[in-house]
Parts: sequence; structure tokens; C-alpha cells
Amino acid sequence: MTATYTILLDDMNVAMRLGIHPHEAEPQPVSLSVAMTVRYPAAPSADQIEEVLDYDFLREGILAMARGAGFALQESLCEAVAALCLADARVVSVRVRSMKTGIYPDARVGCEIERTR
Repeated sequence: MTATYTILLDDMNVAMRLGIHPHEAEPQPVSLSVAMTVRYPAAPSADQIEEVLDYDFLREGILAMARGAGFALQESLCEAVAALCLADARVVSVRVRSMKTGIYPDARVGCEIERTR
């Protein structure tokens, strides 16, 4: 019997270039939340990281994106994060949310996507 889990990386805050406006050429605060549905052939039989998805790859991948050239659109950022997650065959679906936290004093603006294998 297969085992399905939801692995969460919630409210990761990074500074990155994201946007189309001249004032967005410099890194700005962005919050990312990711929910990955992961399927294993069976429930882990031991309390060992080798039996499950180690989410360090996701955090490191997002940090690398933050250090990179940036994105014009939040949609493009979300797609890149989703592709990173889906590169692991055990991930059957992923939901990614990005939020620009410093654009408006009274609101955050963002994008959320869901991708399924």
C-alpha cells in the first residue's frame, strides 16, 4: 500500500528581484509557501531521512533563485519553484504561493499555483 504525505515549507522569507517596475530592480522581500504531496511505495519503516523526501533541496533551490537574475512575474517564480519540486518523481502535486510583502502598506500581493503530475 502506498503512503501519501504533505510536506510543507511555509512562509520562507527571502529578498529577491521580482517585478517589472524600475523600483523593483533591487531585491525586495518575498514570502514563499510550498505544499508538496509526496507518495512513497510504503510508509517509512524506520525513522531515517533516507526513506523520505529531504526538503533541504527545496530551501536551497529557493535561496539559489533569490541569488539569481530574478523574475519579472510572480507567476514565473511560482512555476520555477513548482518545477523544482516536481523534479523529484515522488512529488505528485505541488502548491506554491508567493507574496510580495513590501509593495503596499496595507496589503500583500501574490500568486498561487497548483501543478499535478
